[in-house]
Amino acid sequence: MSYRYGQYRDGPDPLAPPYDVRSALDKMGDSILSGSNPSHALRDLLKEGLPGAQDRRGLDDLLREVRRRRRELRERGRLDGTLERARALLDKAIGQERAELFPDPSDDARLRESELAGLPDDTASAIQELNNYQWRSAAARQTFEELRDLLRREVLDSQFRGMKQSLANPDPAAMERVREMMSELNDMLDRDARGEHTQNDFDQFMSKYGDMFPESPRNLEELVDTLARRAAATQRLLASLTPAQREELEELINQTLQDAGLAEQMQRLGESLYSRRPDLAWNTPERMGGEEPMGMGDAVTALDELADLTQLEAALRQDYPGARMDDIDEDAIRRALGRSAVDDLEALKQIERELEQQGYLRRQRGKLELTPKAVRRLGETALRRVFASLDAGRRGDHDQVDAGSAGELTGSSRPWRFGDEQPIDVVRTVVNGVRRGGNTGTVTLSVDDFEVAETESRTAAAVCLLVDLSYSMALRGTWAAAKQTAMALQALVASKFPQDSVQIIGFSNYARILQPDELAGLEWDMVQGTNLHHALLIAGRHLDRHPDFEPVVLVVTDGEPTAHLRRNGSAAFEWPPTQETLELTLSEVDKMTRRRATLNVFMLADDERLKEFVNEVGRRNGGRVFSTGADRLGEYVVSDFLRTRRTR
Repeated sequence: MSYRYGQYRDGPDPLAPPYDVRSALDKMGDSILSGSNPSHALRDLLKEGLPGAQDRRGLDDLLREVRRRRRELRERGRLDGTLERARALLDKAIGQERAELFPDPSDDARLRESELAGLPDDTASAIQELNNYQWRSAAARQTFEELRDLLRREVLDSQFRGMKQSLANPDPAAMERVREMMSELNDMLDRDARGEHTQNDFDQFMSKYGDMFPESPRNLEELVDTLARRAAATQRLLASLTPAQREELEELINQTLQDAGLAEQMQRLGESLYSRRPDLAWNTPERMGGEEPMGMGDAVTALDELADLTQLEAALRQDYPGARMDDIDEDAIRRALGRSAVDDLEALKQIERELEQQGYLRRQRGKLELTPKAVRRLGETALRRVFASLDAGRRGDHDQVDAGSAGELTGSSRPWRFGDEQPIDVVRTVVNGVRRGGNTGTVTLSVDDFEVAETESRTAAAVCLLVDLSYSMALRGTWAAAKQTAMALQALVASKFPQDSVQIIGFSNYARILQPDELAGLEWDMVQGTNLHHALLIAGRHLDRHPDFEPVVLVVTDGEPTAHLRRNGSAAFEWPPTQETLELTLSEVDKMTRRRATLNVFMLADDERLKEFVNEVGRRNGGRVFSTGADRLGEYVVSDFLRTRRTR
């Protein structure tokens, strides 16, 4: 036996490693840390695709393919090809008959010529009158039969795809079989409407007539869907023609069905299909820009595909409320773009499912949210970004390494110095003595051998980060940096300073406490007002709950206070700010000063009013003022926090 090996072509590589959903989360994190929310970040991920996962195409790639396919279909040809072909064959038959009659001097020949000259202008009426005409020319009779065969094939093919090929050489038995199929199909639909249909009935029907349905439906619903979409495409074809063309083609269709003995059965089928699928675009016109005339069957096929592509385009855009990957019809993808596109789509769906199943995403009341597990990972990512921009010499966590015996052991040791209170590191001290003494067999210790265990003192801190959520943050492009900074600080405190108590407060017209889990999905507020007064009130309560903690207050804003909290709890907004707003805000600054809390303000705008206000805050409180761009905000905030965490 011999074997041949080649590339696996029946779908994705079954031996390929699964895509790492953590990489997908990190890719989402890029969007989230840039100011996006989880829903938009997931949508962007699915649109861009999954690099590294066998280079799977994203929704945008599939969407481009769908649009390209639509353009090709629209440029394929004109929809009036059957009318044009029918008119040409009719004119040819009449011309052949006149050529046969011209040499004949008899009155019968002149009478026939008069009858031909009096034919109606529209093709359908002319064909109807010629149905009973006794042709003198054998060539004309053959051309007219060719015309009737053309209409029969095109009309049936417009309803049943592939019927044109099966009726290429029609005979009475073939047409009788079509009539029997139509009758049994309508009876089966009637039984289904009464609830009497079974799968066995459908299987028996397909065993007799399956060759007439190249789509190979597996059940009645699939058959109805196929036939209904094609019937709707036929109606769209008629709606796309001019009124005169539409009237002429409808007459041709009706006449052809009457001649074939199918008019009644086709009417029953059309009514049944419409009642089952009224949602299809039955009478929506389509514009075709090609020059080549298409036959009726081919035109209906093109319009059927266009309808598929139109629905597929809307689903692939995913830009409607509640959009999900499951809304995209895999069968429509397969029909339009082939098997490989189905594999790409399934890979994208799998990523969405895995992110939920592995505990990174969850849906709450139809809204996509990040879980605490995902937020922690994104916070660590934000923190790494901040530290990546810090100089190595400025990094550190600023711990005090000579905190005495009451400090916390770090695991390291250093040479003893006069006045040290740290415990002696006995093992390192003896090892030093052994190394110095060599192989004498006796260990003696000198002052230089002694080492002490390093300790550090970490005082607990009550940390308040006040972040401006006003709409101006989005307008100035500073919102993403503020959001990333908040997540980085939260991650830093949780990982490096677990003994600290951190509270992040967002403020616009009102202020509110932001939970760690909601930071990733946080967005700016579409309201007016910068209520720093309310934010300082909330921060003060947090500091008061931790009187023994070191107070750390950081304020990130791009504007002066323009709102304050009234006695009844409502917000008062005014721009330019009123004297009352400024006085109440500065009053809270004074309270922070009495709590020994230093306010460090990070300005994200070069505004004279803001400068004047923060300079007054610095004068009253003694805190520092930073004027920084959004690109270095995280670096400034984290560095300042670490500086203030030094033990004093």
